[in-house]
Amino acid sequence: MSIEDNIRHYFVDEAGDLTFFNKKGKIIIGEPGTSKFFMVGVAQVCQPDKVIRELAELRTQLCNEPRFKDISSMQPSAKKTAITFHAKDDHHDVRLEVFKLMQTFEVKMFVAIRCKIGLAAATKKTYEALGKKTNQDDIYDDLVKRLFKGKLHKASENHIVFARRGKTAREEALQQAINQAKKNFETKWKICSDSQTTIKPAYPSEFAGLQVVDYYLWALQRLYERQEDKYFIPLAQKYRMIMDLDDRRNKLYGEWYTDSNPLSLDKLKWVVG
Repeated sequence: MSIEDNIRHYFVDEAGDLTFFNKKGKIIIGEPGTSKFFMVGVAQVCQPDKVIRELAELRTQLCNEPRFKDISSMQPSAKKTAITFHAKDDHHDVRLEVFKLMQTFEVKMFVAIRCKIGLAAATKKTYEALGKKTNQDDIYDDLVKRLFKGKLHKASENHIVFARRGKTAREEALQQAINQAKKNFETKWKICSDSQTTIKPAYPSEFAGLQVVDYYLWALQRLYERQEDKYFIPLAQKYRMIMDLDDRRNKLYGEWYTDSNPLSLDKLKWVVG
C-alpha cells in the first residue's frame, strides 16, 4: 500500500437552506425561495487529481463549443460555468455532460438530511421557552459530526475540504465538530483515532471535489424537493449512506438508506407528496 492509498480525501457541502420564518414569524418552508429540506453531504473522492484534470478538460471542451457561445453562464464575465461547475447555475446540456462524467469517478457519497418542518417546530419551542434563537451553524455542525463519526480512524491522514458558508471560514468550529466526531466514535466503540486530520474551507473553483459533492447533492435534493429521480438514479450506487434523520416511521433515529435499504422515490412519497 502506498502512502497515498492511506490518505482519504473528503469534500463537504450543503443543499437547501435553513430559513424557517419570514419577518413576521410565519413559517415559509416550501414557499418559493425556501427549501423543505436541509442536507449536508460528504464526498469521499478516491482519485482527486483525476477529478481535477477531467473536470477541467470537460470545462474547456464545453466552453469552446459553438452551441454554448451565447449562453450567459458560459461567459467568463459571469464567473459561473467558465470558472467552476455548479449544478444550479449550469445550462441543462452542460449539466448532462457533467453528470455523465461524474458517473466515471470513484466516489463514495454520505448525506445527512433534516426535514425543516420539524426543525422549525423545535426552533419555535426553544425560543418560546428560553427566548433563544437557534444558531444555524449548530444544525450544520451537528450533521457534520454525524457524517464523520466512524470515518476518521480508517486512514493515517484525512484531508477535509469544506465549501465555505458565507463570508466566514469557521475553521475553529469545523475543527471542533471533527474532534467531537472522533470522540463520539471512541466513546461508542472504544477505538481511538490518532490519524492526522487537516481541514480547509474553500470555494468550488479551488477544489474540483467540491464540484462533485455539489452535483451529488443537487441530484438528491431534486429527489426530495421535486419528486424527480432522473438525476439521482444514474448515481444511486455511489450514495453509500443517506441518513434521513426525521423519517421516524420505523426507527426513532430515522431512516438510513444503504445497499441493504436502497433509496427510491416510492419510499419518500410520504414526505415529498
